[in-house]
Amino acid sequence: MSTDSPSSGPFALGLLLRQAHWRAVTVMSEAFRPLGIELRHFAVLIVLVERGATVQRDLAVATGSDKAGIMRVVDDLERMELAVRKAVPGDRRVRAVEITSKGVELFDAAQLAAGPLAEELVAGLEPGEAEQLKDLLARVAYPPE
Repeated sequence: MSTDSPSSGPFALGLLLRQAHWRAVTVMSEAFRPLGIELRHFAVLIVLVERGATVQRDLAVATGSDKAGIMRVVDDLERMELAVRKAVPGDRRVRAVEITSKGVELFDAAQLAAGPLAEELVAGLEPGEAEQLKDLLARVAYPPE
């Protein structure tokens, strides 16, 4: 048995997921660094592109962040003019976050920069396995209620 990666035992899946996450974060961070953003910024931009204007509470849930963390990310995105907070009609306390045109441009550039690196992450997989892996991970990350 190799000591390089866990292959059995009750914690093997968790450890493999953690290592895969670490590798993906490292690779993606390299893609985003020249654009001046971090993976946490890109995660919020993905949600905003997919859902449109989203309240901060929902952004936190969608990105696995806490309230303080999502506020810092949104503050960063506002400072970079990539997103804006807007009042939600009917609730003065709640703010929705919306991507700006500059944010959309940066999102598109980040997608282009990350594409080849994302392919590199799954280069050792057979055809079709990357999609299968994404499907399996989505089912683990978002189990049916």
